[in-house]
Amino acid sequence: MIPNFGMGTFRLSGPSLTDLVSEAIEMGYPQIDTAQFYDNEADVGKALSQTQSDNVFVTTKVWYESLKYQQVLDSLKISSDKLQRDCIDLALIHWPSPNDEVPLEETLDALTEARDRGLIKHFGVSNFTVDLLQRAVDHVGAENIMTNQIEVHPFMQNRKVTEACEKLGVKVTAYLPLAKGAVMDNSTLQRIAVEHDASAAQIALAWELHKGFVAIPSTTKVSHLRSNLAAQKLRLTDENMADIEALDQRDRLIDPDFSPDWD
Repeated sequence: MIPNFGMGTFRLSGPSLTDLVSEAIEMGYPQIDTAQFYDNEADVGKALSQTQSDNVFVTTKVWYESLKYQQVLDSLKISSDKLQRDCIDLALIHWPSPNDEVPLEETLDALTEARDRGLIKHFGVSNFTVDLLQRAVDHVGAENIMTNQIEVHPFMQNRKVTEACEKLGVKVTAYLPLAKGAVMDNSTLQRIAVEHDASAAQIALAWELHKGFVAIPSTTKVSHLRSNLAAQKLRLTDENMADIEALDQRDRLIDPDFSPDWD
């Protein structure tokens, strides 16, 4: 089972990231999320090797240029070495292959093989639309797709995809849960934060957790690591939840030119 909370590492690297991951593990973070494209797996691996990290769930992602069968297997072996883990807990398809250049089924078969070989324990997908998710489920079964990691925050609630995930029984992992910091300036979130003696960032995270999503906020500050972790203890009211639902503007922040046709 994927932990419902973790530390994201997008756009972080170097010794400072190693220190942050070490701090997060010491605080009790149950999951660390990285990716081949972030070019920081070795920095995360140093922290994992230097701490009591046996119970930490590690997620990485296979870049879209490495989705052919043998590339998947070879890249995951490299990821495993960098992360200093004999077996990676979860590997995701970071982005679907543009224009289906590499058939999704081929990549899923490679991930199944990686699991059979003991390179990974579980696999899943990221940035998948409803149609792509259905196609993945049709090929390997929903029980084999641990999560769909997608952009979700109060201003981009991605409802069509999250509803499809719920219907299929695929867990949603929400990336950019703090909308690159924009949640801190929102008056609705600030008002709810005062009500709960919390920060607007904590309210955004609590909303995601209340929805049943996995939240993986990233930060460069140890103090924010601690406050993000504490957001798990907040309990929002139905009125709070409704007020946050009303903030959805479909404001997508991550949309590279190789993105699929979004729902």
